[in-house]
Amino acid sequence: MKIIKDEIEHIALLARLSLSEEEKEMFGSQLGKILDYMEKLNELDTKTVQPTSHVLSLHNVMRDDLPRPSIPRDDAFSNAPAHTEKFYRVPKIIE
Repeated sequence: MKIIKDEIEHIALLARLSLSEEEKEMFGSQLGKILDYMEKLNELDTKTVQPTSHVLSLHNVMRDDLPRPSIPRDDAFSNAPAHTEKFYRVPKIIE
């Protein structure tokens, strides 16, 4: 599909691009090839294909939220550089 120079200039204006004459020719040719390739999609028979919003079926992948025992405090603090009896100790960041 041939794209005319006015269309390239309009697209460049919308994209706020300043194109030289060589770039306009190059992008016009490239866009034409892209549109030609996209036209091939019109050749496909899609009458039996159901419309979808996602290619894959979506489902909730989270586990059930069930109460269970938590990690013991001593194990949680084992890698902490500093802690008090109940809390992690971190450097002060607010003056």
